[in-house]
Amino acid sequence: MSAPFAVLFAQVSNAASAATADSPDAAVPAPQGPPVWTTFAYMLLIFGAIYFALIRPQTQAKKKQEETIKTAKTGDKIVTSSGIHGVITNVKDSTVIVKVADNVKLEIEKSHIDKIARAESAGSDSDKVPAGKAS
Repeated sequence: MSAPFAVLFAQVSNAASAATADSPDAAVPAPQGPPVWTTFAYMLLIFGAIYFALIRPQTQAKKKQEETIKTAKTGDKIVTSSGIHGVITNVKDSTVIVKVADNVKLEIEKSHIDKIARAESAGSDSDKVPAGKAS
């Protein structure tokens, strides 16, 4: 019973060594990877995802903030990036004069304005509760 097993093992080992030889009839083509263009397509896809997830929202928010700062006018309540609350009393080219308390005014760069609350939005009807609906 061991003889047929030995013969079978010899045949398999000879076939394996013949396949690895450099003969043209026994040459097996090497497996190839994906085409090169797929690598570039994946890189483009990743860049697009990063752009739409991170870069574009930041630039839109920055543009909106700059527009808000450009429209700052006297009477607007503001909060600076350092947390100072006040009311704009005078608007200059690159700075604003902010009243923070009685007889206390600060000159602040427009670029340091963080939030603006418009004077007319403070008393809008949308914030009030209609008569008869109060709970």
